[in-house]
Amino acid sequence: MKMKKLPNILLTGTPGVGKTTLGKELAERTGLTYVNIGDLAKEGELYDGFDEEYQCPILDEDRVVDELEDKMGEGGVIVDYHGCDLFPERWFHIVFVLSTENGQLYSRLESRGYSGKKLQDNVQCEIFQTIYEEAMEAYREEIVHQLPSNTPEDLERNLDQIVQWTEQWVKDNN
Repeated sequence: MKMKKLPNILLTGTPGVGKTTLGKELAERTGLTYVNIGDLAKEGELYDGFDEEYQCPILDEDRVVDELEDKMGEGGVIVDYHGCDLFPERWFHIVFVLSTENGQLYSRLESRGYSGKKLQDNVQCEIFQTIYEEAMEAYREEIVHQLPSNTPEDLERNLDQIVQWTEQWVKDNN
């Protein structure tokens, strides 16, 4: 029996916009495989040093791509990461950039222990829509979609929309 083709989805946006919450619930509802790049890097120690200024490990992007290549080729993967231009364009059928109002994002990041430059830079990244612009440059414009991620209602609406898109993609591609 032929395996059903399934889409690959990228969830991206500034840290704190709700990618992980959305991604895990989306995997639950669609049966797709959820991959959090931060967790993948931690498990495989896919680092290339430590950033003293931001107090965090530096991702070894080449090793991350190598690690995911086979899985992405099979399809049916939801990737969650705050950057997007490290991934090959061919991997994704659709890209969702989540965005959150600045005051709310500030509170979310503060509650995660972000402070000083790290907090300010991430909020500025959201203000200037850096990740959205990065996505528009890295992928075909027609597959990049920006979604609000401020309230539980936004989460439900986003879930419903992406589940519907996924079901339609499966129908159209099998």
